Amino acid sequence: MIRFTIILLFFFGVTLNASAQVITPKYTYNVELCLPVAMSNKPFNDFMQGLVGVSTYAQYSFPFHLNVGAGVRYSYFTINEFSVPSPVFGGVHSGSVFGKVGWDKFHNERFATDFGVKVGYSQTFFDTDLNKKAGANPVQIGSSFAEATTAFILTAAENSSYRWVIGYGFQGYGFRPQQIGLSTNGGYDPSKFNRITSYLVVGFGYTYYFGTNRGGE
Repeated sequence: MIRFTIILLFFFGVTLNASAQVITPKYTYNVELCLPVAMSNKPFNDFMQGLVGVSTYAQYSFPFHLNVGAGVRYSYFTINEFSVPSPVFGGVHSGSVFGKVGWDKFHNERFATDFGVKVGYSQTFFDTDLNKKAGANPVQIGSSFAEATTAFILTAAENSSYRWVIGYGFQGYGFRPQQIGLSTNGGYDPSKFNRITSYLVVGFGYTYYFGTNRGGE
């Protein structure tokens, strides 16, 4: 990890000093495909395995590097059948709508960074075989949504680029084993169930630029 950080800082420093035309993006369309990793209360960490997180959004970047956007996000966690105290199969779907505020900059013609926060609303569905048997499938919860991300961007062509994305997200609900159909607390401390759901995201993305300006710095 230390070596990776040093290499990244070195690469970032080199790109800042590179002499090239700088792109100033205007309108963009973005798609991000990430792996979510559970980071909230203990049963959620133990029971859930993140499979996919997909975000798609449109964004406008002002000349002074501020950007704003809006989009939708979908994520899916499957239940780890080897960790639950009794057999249960299924997963957790979440759909979100959000607005985004961030800061982006092309440091040279090839490399850019984008720091942003997505804030919105999520609807989460606990879809399991036990919930179906109980006649309450899926269990649904509406909640707030927020996700802070950092993207390191490399251009692929004049109007497109690829990005490496890391971030941390929150959904404003607490997880309880009963939401996936279990009849007990599974030996976990109920006082911790109200801790909001959170996750780490790591993945890649694609951006298409509908308008750009070029100039030296």
